[in-house]
Amino acid sequence: MVDPVKVAVIYYSATGNVHALAQAAADGAEKAGAQVRLRKVPELAPPEAINANPAWSQHRQDTADVVEATLDDIDWADAVLFGTPTRFGTPSGQLKSFIDTTGGLWRQGSLANKVYSAFTASGTAHGGQESTILALSNVFYHWGGIIVPPGYTDPVQFKTGNPYGTSHVAGEGQPGDVPLEAARFQARRVVDVATALRAGRAA
Repeated sequence: MVDPVKVAVIYYSATGNVHALAQAAADGAEKAGAQVRLRKVPELAPPEAINANPAWSQHRQDTADVVEATLDDIDWADAVLFGTPTRFGTPSGQLKSFIDTTGGLWRQGSLANKVYSAFTASGTAHGGQESTILALSNVFYHWGGIIVPPGYTDPVQFKTGNPYGTSHVAGEGQPGDVPLEAARFQARRVVDVATALRAGRAA
């Protein structure tokens, strides 16, 4: 029996929007037959900043049981989906800080030839969603990764309008059915491509 493709869903979420997308992505990958690790990156904000925002503080309590990401999660995976809120059109400092620790794996060539994809949320409809995903793609280029966007390859993508990666407008509340299904589809597509790549290499 062929071992399942291994997928890591690694994300940062302050108030829960990206967390919901990450859960949907993990669900989509699992239903596509992958072995999945759902991981959050460490929080770097000071307690006083978190406690000043009730939604942020509550979300931190609600996700206390989510395992924190380590470099082993990337090394283990055949494919990685990264999730982050936008921060002025770029990834959050928390996710970027985690990515900045990957230099050792990069030097070893351990990050190359894996499948990568990204998703995000912003406060407004034009709040930097595409530029945030493109910024993460710059990282994947340096790693020698294989970038798999959702594109317009499923009907749900014509509802979200973002071929770069699943995105959500946090100002409208928690993600509803459309962005959650888009995240599931994006993860399924990642699994399909990772599976095909592994089969091709084996052949």
